[in-house]
Amino acid sequence: MKQSWWARLAQPGLFAAWTCIWLVQGCGPGPGYGIRPRARKLTPMHYKQFFPNFSENNLGASGRAEGKITRNSERFNELVCNYNPDIVFKDEENTNADRFMTKRCKDCLNRLAIAVMNQWPGVHLRVTEAWDEDGHHPPGSLHYEGRAVDITTNDREADKYGLLAQLAVEAGFDWVHYESKYHIHCSVKADHSVTVEKGGCFPGWARVTVAGGKQKSLSSLAPGERVMALSGMGQIVFSQVILFLHRDQESRSTFLSLETEDGHRLALTPHHLVFLANHCRLSSSEYQAQFAKRAKTGACVLIHTADGHVRPSRIVSVSVEESIGVYAPLTEAGTLFVDGVLASSYALLEHHRLAHWAFGPVRLLSSFNQLLLGETAKEQQMTDSETAHTETQFQCSALVLKDEAGACVNNDFLNKQDNLSEPLRMRVRQMQTADVHWYARLLYNIGCILLDSNLFHP
Repeated sequence: MKQSWWARLAQPGLFAAWTCIWLVQGCGPGPGYGIRPRARKLTPMHYKQFFPNFSENNLGASGRAEGKITRNSERFNELVCNYNPDIVFKDEENTNADRFMTKRCKDCLNRLAIAVMNQWPGVHLRVTEAWDEDGHHPPGSLHYEGRAVDITTNDREADKYGLLAQLAVEAGFDWVHYESKYHIHCSVKADHSVTVEKGGCFPGWARVTVAGGKQKSLSSLAPGERVMALSGMGQIVFSQVILFLHRDQESRSTFLSLETEDGHRLALTPHHLVFLANHCRLSSSEYQAQFAKRAKTGACVLIHTADGHVRPSRIVSVSVEESIGVYAPLTEAGTLFVDGVLASSYALLEHHRLAHWAFGPVRLLSSFNQLLLGETAKEQQMTDSETAHTETQFQCSALVLKDEAGACVNNDFLNKQDNLSEPLRMRVRQMQTADVHWYARLLYNIGCILLDSNLFHP
């Protein structure tokens, strides 16, 4: 039975309508998700405190020093000059050295300048030291690479510096240290660092529980399978994996490893959302989705126990590790248990419910496909499994991969290597393993325009 013309047009029509409604609500007044969420309350940092709680050259912070940059070195061309009129540069050497920095450092500094003016009208950000070409810092200092800045406010009121340090964290600096009573030290990762470009994911070896109770690694998980998750009502469910927001089997990334008192260990990238609470309470509503980088020893997460219950468990250590492969499955519930610990499907936006709402069109399209194509798939069952895979699977509408003839290609079909030419097989493999889903990119770009920038990973 062939689909009628209205059924073929309904899918893109509903998708376009939902997207337009989201854009209109995002700009209009009224309660709910259409308004800008309130900014998270900022807590000033204490003297000598640094964030994250690692040394500056740790992989979880700004990373290793890569060597001094001089004006005569080739790497000097990697630095950019910051002429932002809203920033006061001390430039005591009169060489513009304090204006030279990496692009990532410049972007973070410019965001911080705006935050300072919003926090204290009439006050500007002041840079006392950036790139150092005169050897005033210890060996290995990131100032020699243009990756570090020392900052104050231009009114030099020290009572502002604690909050200034926290604003620097929110602006995206990878390491912030309330180093001195006279300035705040900030630094960033190298521009070419892989971790700068990554969003939020889990390593490929991380395991989930699929329907039937078996454990399965994320690298072997496929769209359409059901994994253990927590519903919005706080019930354990097996939720369908709709698609992968990011899947790259070859990329090397830095992960935070959260180990709990019960022996669970969750590894995820710093800007993926995990449900945290300061106190180990039983109610799941007490747990707020936050960037993993905010997890600290003593905080609590929710874990799944062997007897089928969900209970809190305290984090006893936070460490950093590198691994190859990044995977970010999107479930219908928007959550999933990874290695027994509850995490969100979302990253980059520190607002789980808003992210889940924004992916509503994807869930709607998934349900619509199952409704329309369910009976059709049954009637069109064919003995040739290859043909069935190319025409009837839902994955073809959720993860769209097409060859030159327009045929859908899914995981099972890709496993039949002989059916594809070598160039096509390489092209499909690359699309499948190294792509960030286009809808996730679209939402991120639109959200950065419509929503409070403090909610986003810069």
